[in-house]
Amino acid sequence: MTVQTTQAPETGAPIANSLTAGRLPKSAPWTILLTAVAAAAVVFGVIAAGSGGGYNWGGALFIGALLYIPSIWLFSTLVEGRRRAMDRLVTALVTGAFLLAMIPLVSLAITVVSLGAARFDADFFSMSMRNVTGEGGGALHAIIGTLLMTGAAAVISIPIGLMTSIYLVEYGRGRLARGVTFLVDVMTGIPSIVAGLFAYSVFAIFLGPGTRTGIAGAVALSLLMIPVVVRSSEEMLRLVPNELREAAFALGVPKWLTIVKVVLPTSIAGITTGIMLSIARVIGETAPLLIAAGFTASVNYNIFSDRMQSLPVYVYTQYANQGNPAEAYIDRAWAAALTLILIVMALNLVARLVARFFAPKFGR
Repeated sequence: MTVQTTQAPETGAPIANSLTAGRLPKSAPWTILLTAVAAAAVVFGVIAAGSGGGYNWGGALFIGALLYIPSIWLFSTLVEGRRRAMDRLVTALVTGAFLLAMIPLVSLAITVVSLGAARFDADFFSMSMRNVTGEGGGALHAIIGTLLMTGAAAVISIPIGLMTSIYLVEYGRGRLARGVTFLVDVMTGIPSIVAGLFAYSVFAIFLGPGTRTGIAGAVALSLLMIPVVVRSSEEMLRLVPNELREAAFALGVPKWLTIVKVVLPTSIAGITTGIMLSIARVIGETAPLLIAAGFTASVNYNIFSDRMQSLPVYVYTQYANQGNPAEAYIDRAWAAALTLILIVMALNLVARLVARFFAPKFGR
């Protein structure tokens, strides 16, 4: 380790630079990591040679990463001190946790793309499953049903959730506000299948038992979506500085106009992001739609009449009710799963674009 020195202005004696003394080289963490992985690789190589089995690369990398954490802490303690060593230890733990969380995500993405690409063709997006057995067919009816029911759920949930959050932030005081907050918290933890049973029961009371329609599925999704919209919008509205409200009040602007012209435009980017994320959260629900909307093999454009298919239910039915050949049903299920993931990715992309272009700093 090299310590930089400077000459004293009067005596000329070397003075150690405290900013560079007692620090590991920048390449030290990578060197320690590679050494730990190499040591683990040698151990696993000996085990594989002794047992006659295959080499476990995943185990070698995992054990090497585990060896790196105490190693970097030990070397940093000896050279840099306990405080810097603790910082490196926490950094290694956080980085390791992030990489560990990325493993199933990357594995899932690779699996869905590789298996869903087999039926990711024009027929899949232009045909339904009406009069189709075995190979062929598509998911046009499921895509249309998903978009219609999710859109109807958004039309129901966004006004209710946004107005509720405005009430809680701008007007809510006392027991009523605390009661609304408590009910929103309770709705957040409601299982999705309970929302489906509730929507089915409500429509069965008015339209008769066994009634399954697209609007019933939309109502079930809205029960799951409303608390997410309320919570996300409430947090964004609370981030608006009170100085902006007070400046508007000082000019004689009514409170409702202050909310419309000042508060909402300031927080519109965060509110839109929360709404998009809530839509992405409910678009993949299977249980409530299976109960409230049912499933069908035909295209249905009317959410107020007859059953309606959705992509999550389509994936479930294709996998659960395999025919001959079974590979055709499994390929359609994976292709539908890939389509659903792409829709969710598109919604998240739209949310990020809205947050970027409609943020207050761009609108001033």
